[in-house]
Amino acid sequence: MTLPLSWIQEEIENLRASGLYNSIRTLSSPQGAWLIVDGKKVLNFCSNNYLGLANHPKVVQAAQLAMEKYGVGPAAVRTIAGTMDLHVELERRLAAFKGVEAVITFQSGFNANLATIPALVGKEDVIFSDELNHASIIDGCRLSGAKIVRYSHCDPQDLQRALAEERRNYRRALVVTDGVFSMDGDIAPLDQIYEITKNHKAILMVDDAHGEGVLGRGGRGIVDHYDLHGKVDIEVGTLSKAFGVVGGVVAGNSLVVEWLRQRGRPFLFSSAMTVPDTAACLASLEILENSTELVDRLWENTQYFKAEMRRAGFDLGRSVTPITPVMLGDASLAQEFSRHLFEEGVFAMAIGYPTVPRGKARIRVMISATHQKEDLERGMEIFARVGKRLGVI
Repeated sequence: MTLPLSWIQEEIENLRASGLYNSIRTLSSPQGAWLIVDGKKVLNFCSNNYLGLANHPKVVQAAQLAMEKYGVGPAAVRTIAGTMDLHVELERRLAAFKGVEAVITFQSGFNANLATIPALVGKEDVIFSDELNHASIIDGCRLSGAKIVRYSHCDPQDLQRALAEERRNYRRALVVTDGVFSMDGDIAPLDQIYEITKNHKAILMVDDAHGEGVLGRGGRGIVDHYDLHGKVDIEVGTLSKAFGVVGGVVAGNSLVVEWLRQRGRPFLFSSAMTVPDTAACLASLEILENSTELVDRLWENTQYFKAEMRRAGFDLGRSVTPITPVMLGDASLAQEFSRHLFEEGVFAMAIGYPTVPRGKARIRVMISATHQKEDLERGMEIFARVGKRLGVI
């Protein structure tokens, strides 16, 4: 007799055999340039902690002080008894920082997309989505019930074609793209996408999870990077990467924000951001408001590391951001490369299918403002050693 869950074991064995099984390592130290991972001190090339704020003393202190005043959990959804003055202050300050009409926060960036897309479009509508958009966008699109039309990656001409063919058949249209693509590190041509979208009466939405704190003036994001203020209807972001904490942001048109307060399901049916998270986000925001030092250092580190890695012979794909994919192709090779790196003291995980397409496996290196030049030099030396050993360079 076949047990009802026996198929899961078979699928797991298939993942192991094909080099796609995800082995999860355990950290026992704060985030930073160096970590304790599985009991070993290693150079950190994995975290999304772009600016080093996850362990910044001011951020930690803000969380501690807020807990002394407010406790820990909000104990309710935002619409009943969970909205604290901390939430209101964070949303007000984020709106000012980003130069938008209004902001609403969610428990995560993933939740922000799941809330926003189904609230804007439904079964009578159409979504035009970049083919490499993040899983949270894909899931939000599916939940909406709208027709999904995928256009070629970062290809405004293909978007133009798709809009011309499909837009007239539907009540409402949404064009949605990542700002910075998390696996390849390239940037959406948002200026061109805007010019096309405005001629087709379509809502324009960008997910700037990896652009918040990285692109634009002092980390104000992709809309600021392209100087598209007031032209992009919805800018989704996260507080879990450059801000170093956790949470999601939807910024932009005040009507959209008001509607999400009424119909954004994660806002309505899931408890609010916790007290320490909200206070920590406010502290991170204050650091960004007051100085561009960390953002400047992040880009200095990025440019140095990428130039030296390319000089060593590594293929870094099409990245133009601190996300640095070391392209290897084969998933088993990527996992073996990652194991060798870890043995030599570098924590850099292999990324394979389904996170990236088959045949596009890689080691994704995440550069941070916390890295010192000697950290980057040591990491590059180990990458080169492993790359020669495995015949990659």
